[in-house]
Amino acid sequence: MIAESLTAGVRSAMQEASDRAIMPRYRSLSEAQVSSKAEDDLVTVSDRESEAILAERLPALLPEAAFVGEEAAHKDPAVLDALGAELCWIVDPLDGTNNFAAGKPPFGVLVALAQDGIAVGGWIFDCLTGRFCHALAGGGAFVNGERITAQPSGESPPVAAISLLFVDDAQREKLKEHIAPHYRLVDIPRCAAEQYPRLALGQNDVSIFERTLAWDHAAGVLFLNEAGGKAARPDGSPYRVDEQGRPGLIGAATPAMWDELAGRMARI
Repeated sequence: MIAESLTAGVRSAMQEASDRAIMPRYRSLSEAQVSSKAEDDLVTVSDRESEAILAERLPALLPEAAFVGEEAAHKDPAVLDALGAELCWIVDPLDGTNNFAAGKPPFGVLVALAQDGIAVGGWIFDCLTGRFCHALAGGGAFVNGERITAQPSGESPPVAAISLLFVDDAQREKLKEHIAPHYRLVDIPRCAAEQYPRLALGQNDVSIFERTLAWDHAAGVLFLNEAGGKAARPDGSPYRVDEQGRPGLIGAATPAMWDELAGRMARI
């Protein structure tokens, strides 16, 4: 089991990355400091500098763990081989980059620690508000040090945050026809560091994710599950960080809400 004492060091590293690399450039990026990695996928100087800070600080806390950062993996895909290691840090140095580059919230920093492909530690830092969410496997979920239990929104129909951005046309139409009518759809924040807390804190009830990259989801999946909600593959299997190419993930504020949405999806 990962020691709770690790959390203080991780939080300090995330705070430093925010203070030094991210917040000083919020709403002050020059055009030269923003570039595209792919269509609709930006990277900024803050992403790279934040990852450099975390790449120095986190291994100092746990030297035996490998390190996988989003920007390092983009530069060299061979970095992804470490996701199945006995221990591995997984870092999104600036989650919500498109929002950040546009000068709007939300955005944050995501750090996870995986053991043999399964997240055992997850830390989520909101750079603008300072909200700090964390979870350790078997130890519960916490927001700013207070243990929390995931709560549904209480709305009828339930609130669904569903991105149609990364699904093909056929799947998009199926979701619109068979899933959307049973929920009140809301915009996604395009930031996993915000979406997972929304599922745990009574703002959203369910969410469907098509892309399931480890740095986007490892921390949030653990946080939601430890809070008493449920995040899993649509077939019910657990999320593994070393299955980068496997699409599909459902998150829900309660296991019953997860079951209902998964059942609807299985029928389309």
